[in-house]
Amino acid sequence: MDQSQLLHDPNFPLFKTPRKTPSSPAVTTTATNKPPSTAANPTSNGERIEDHPDETATDTDADAETFGDLGLAEWAVKTCRELGMRRPRGVQRRCIPRVLEGRHVLGVDETGSGKTAAFALPILHRLAEHPFGVFALVVTPTRELAFQLAEQFRALGSAVHLRITVVVGGMDMLRQAKELAARPHLVIATPGRIHALLRNNPDIPPVFSRTKFLVLDEADRVLDVGFQEELRFIFQCLPENRQNLFFSATTTSNLQKLRGRYQDKMYVYEAYEGFKTVETLKQQAIFIPKKVKDVYLMHILDKMEDMGIRSAIVFISTCRDCHRLSLMLEVLDQEAAALYSFKSQAQRLEALHQFKSGKVSILLATDVASRGLDIRTVDLVINYDVPRFPRDYIHRVGRTARAGRGGLALSLVTQVCI
Repeated sequence: MDQSQLLHDPNFPLFKTPRKTPSSPAVTTTATNKPPSTAANPTSNGERIEDHPDETATDTDADAETFGDLGLAEWAVKTCRELGMRRPRGVQRRCIPRVLEGRHVLGVDETGSGKTAAFALPILHRLAEHPFGVFALVVTPTRELAFQLAEQFRALGSAVHLRITVVVGGMDMLRQAKELAARPHLVIATPGRIHALLRNNPDIPPVFSRTKFLVLDEADRVLDVGFQEELRFIFQCLPENRQNLFFSATTTSNLQKLRGRYQDKMYVYEAYEGFKTVETLKQQAIFIPKKVKDVYLMHILDKMEDMGIRSAIVFISTCRDCHRLSLMLEVLDQEAAALYSFKSQAQRLEALHQFKSGKVSILLATDVASRGLDIRTVDLVINYDVPRFPRDYIHRVGRTARAGRGGLALSLVTQVCI
């Protein structure tokens, strides 16, 4: 292959312009552009706002310099300051005042934009005024994300002595039922397990009779067809006068339908339409024969330390391949943790803890780790298998380059992917 045939991005850190023609049979790298995005009725920042016909998003919200300007209590502002959150971000500036007003809210913003705080802070503000349980139910698609949300709520609510119960699969249902019967302030759950508890235990539905907030985090995934039956039953067990909050990094047809259902009762904030990755993310695809994909993966992982990459997540489509690669790295003395659905919940949490704590710098994972996980040290995301859907790509690469930080994303593309 001639040097001119190589399509190469010299700015991508993992690749440098080769000094001589490589002997490999076929290697072509191309920089991938961010998925196109459009905006209808944008603000000056390109944000898309839908509000009550008689209201418009005020400049006060858009120009808020502190969390205090958004109407939050002083203790919440102090907590944000202690956590290093000096100024509210876009989704927080727009959505927090609307939640405090009692509106239903749909918020769509890019990965790492601070969506969790956009619903957690106003919920905690209201809880501090009228503490009781169960005050809010947060539904999220994965177990790992449920535990992370609990950690974030505890940090943001450290001043209000928050009691939280996490209800996910793979754990003791009897113990979870007892914890719910104690009426914690906040319940964070996956759809399947909270549905099972509500349906099978007649003592559980009354626990939620006064719930003020229902949050669907990663709402595009929770509203998928696979969870419709569970959600329908969960909604029936909650009071009709509850406040509904939906947050996601990608928009789907199901989210669009919510607008018609709630009409002028819902405040909609969209930082963009379609699919979008963050500007601080560098993306690259490398075209290789399938039979040498494992070799290229090992080559890239071996270069991590030289390139100053602290940790990396490798996304694999199937549990079988994830387990196989885990065994391969073990044989090659490359320490890595593996996270996939066939593992027990204790094993999954242990793998995630090893990666978060820095004990291992490589996490092999299926898409159970693609949503919401916020690990600051992740500098590189590798798509060992190209995801089937664009939104899955958005969420995978969103595990790096979060909160304004930089990051790298590399996709290994073979002849069977095209």
